[in-house]
Amino acid sequence: MTHCALSREEIARRGKELYEKSIRANVETAENIGKIISINVETCDYEIGDDLVVTSRRLQAKQADAAIWAERIGFNAVYAVGGTLVVMLGLGK
Repeated sequence: MTHCALSREEIARRGKELYEKSIRANVETAENIGKIISINVETCDYEIGDDLVVTSRRLQAKQADAAIWAERIGFNAVYAVGGTLVVMLGLGK
């Protein structure tokens, strides 16, 4: 099994950049708000659905060692825990 050579930070940077520059305008529609988008940051392929695991597995079926970034369409975080996740991410840690 091969493994992705990209760091978590690089996957996040690429994922955010791809979403903002190439994907967002096409997917932020009323029917997609709140859904999960998983993006292969190396191929720009993406999958949209209601479940993070399902969308990620669809990408992995195309490329087993895919470097995947995911987010919730129209929101700042995929999941929130007690309402603190966004605050914690804002600290940069």
